[in-house]
Amino acid sequence: MKTLNDLKVQIYADGADKAGILELYAKPYIKGLTTNPSLMKKAGIKDYEAFAKDILQTVTAKPISLEVFTDDIADMKRQAMKITGWAPNVYTKIPITNSKGESCLPLIRELGQQGVKLNVTALLTLSQVRGVADALNPKVPSVVSVFAGRIADTGVDPVPLMRACGVLLEGHAKAELLWASTREVLNLFQAEEAGCAIITVPHDILAKAAKMLGLDLAAVSLDTVKMFLKDSTDAGFKL
Repeated sequence: MKTLNDLKVQIYADGADKAGILELYAKPYIKGLTTNPSLMKKAGIKDYEAFAKDILQTVTAKPISLEVFTDDIADMKRQAMKITGWAPNVYTKIPITNSKGESCLPLIRELGQQGVKLNVTALLTLSQVRGVADALNPKVPSVVSVFAGRIADTGVDPVPLMRACGVLLEGHAKAELLWASTREVLNLFQAEEAGCAIITVPHDILAKAAKMLGLDLAAVSLDTVKMFLKDSTDAGFKL
């Protein structure tokens, strides 16, 4: 069984907990970091810029993706230009559309032409990936984040779709396909099997992977039985 260090797919830690970010940043198997406004809200972040600049004091040697959060596409450009100026290792996350369904592809094209390193996010369809592949600047590093976990939530196997996404990006040597919305440890191996360059993994799933990867299944079975016994005893169940 492979360890996290053995995987070829690059593991990016996904979260907005400062202590967790800094701890994971120091791990050799963590190759980059991502966050988003929803994770920041969950972590209680109130000042987006102050939080980002604080993290960037330590996170200097690995890529980190920081997302725009306006719904106005013209204002997205302003935010993107500001975010990209914070540090050379920053990738600016741009959603495929705004909340009204208006395409961000023209903005993605414009920012790419200006040399902005992009992480295009919230992609779920081959049509969307095809549009992004056409809009990206092949001379500028970029990340294409396809939400494989959300695809799986709809009952569709994401692995064939992710392979097809990889084919669409073959002409872009500097574009990396990212498996996003990771739900379980198995997804790390699925992402590698599908040929993804990156998988972004929440802090809790990284902790589970570090604890359970490669464990003997018979031992896990016994631990499960012990857990049932302990919990029923602690609850004071009687028949």
